Amino acid sequence: MRTEPDRPLTTVDALVQLSFLIQRVLSETGAEHDLSIVQIRLLGVLRDRRPGMLELGSHLGLDKSSMTGLVGRAEKRGLVQRTPSPHDGRAVLVSLTPLGRQLMQRCAAVIGRQITELTEPLTATQRAQLTQLASALVGRPLLDA
Repeated sequence: MRTEPDRPLTTVDALVQLSFLIQRVLSETGAEHDLSIVQIRLLGVLRDRRPGMLELGSHLGLDKSSMTGLVGRAEKRGLVQRTPSPHDGRAVLVSLTPLGRQLMQRCAAVIGRQITELTEPLTATQRAQLTQLASALVGRPLLDA
């Protein structure tokens, strides 16, 4: 059976294949630290915020029952803690423990190195453009560029 010669990727194909590469980086890093991709994402979201469960679920795209289990398992491992919200007596805020922050920093360093390697074929200008385009697609403002 013959395969087609390499042809230019469509936008959809290029983004899907890029997402596969990123998922592989996250999966391999998670496996090295006994974390699922969702747990890696949880630690990443908590890196610079203390959200409530609803906000956290929104960031991760998970419903309330999935969030309760995810946070509960991370709490049992000593990675996160729940504290009462000072603004709503029914709500709790989720934050990293020192152990969770340390693990998140180790994972972030590995992921950062691997993503940097992934983008090495690009020029500095192309990397800056990629950052701008990706930021526009995810709807987040750029930090200092």
